[in-house]
Amino acid sequence: MLNIWGRISSINVRKVVWCAQELGLDFQRTEAGGKFGVVQTPEYLALNPNAMVPVIDDGEGAERVVLWESNVIVRYLCARHSHGKLYPIDLPARFDAERWMDWQQTTMNKASGGAFVQWVRVPAAERNDAAIAASVHATEPLFALLDAHLATRPFLCGDQFTMADIPLGCEAHRWFGLPATEYTRPAWPNVERWFADLKARAGARGVLDLALE
Repeated sequence: MLNIWGRISSINVRKVVWCAQELGLDFQRTEAGGKFGVVQTPEYLALNPNAMVPVIDDGEGAERVVLWESNVIVRYLCARHSHGKLYPIDLPARFDAERWMDWQQTTMNKASGGAFVQWVRVPAAERNDAAIAASVHATEPLFALLDAHLATRPFLCGDQFTMADIPLGCEAHRWFGLPATEYTRPAWPNVERWFADLKARAGARGVLDLALE
């Protein structure tokens, strides 16, 4: 049994849950982080000394693997369980997927997080308008870049859905879910088509159809 710790409102937990569902894995998810606490307990810190979510505990005995860092968890699950379908075997294809996963974590997430936090998690009277403007200014060109990339392929790495689509699909879910009363999104038709295809996947149910919180 795969054990996942983390609240589903976390973008990083959503990546892992979606990945597990895509792979058809049996798993148990334990609420942790945010209002659920847990992450500062000795038991949790033994799994992840960073006191953050998600964490997985997979397998038993010599085969047991405990991991934190969401994109690493996605890579591991796909490498172990997808038989080459989501985790490309061919090195150029694999590192194309790796590149997009790193870009999500180091570039897109860094840019988009500010507006999400301010508009979704901060009370209106306490919002930092400058932080919102900076986040929107940084994020929109990145989605434009993604839109241009997706103009010639159905998925990030070509004709097939891979592990690369999961982290960036979760980014699109978070950005596209920003309150319409606060933000008017530019048209990115290729990203919109790709995201609609991702939402239609059985593995994305209970993840990409959730409201933000």
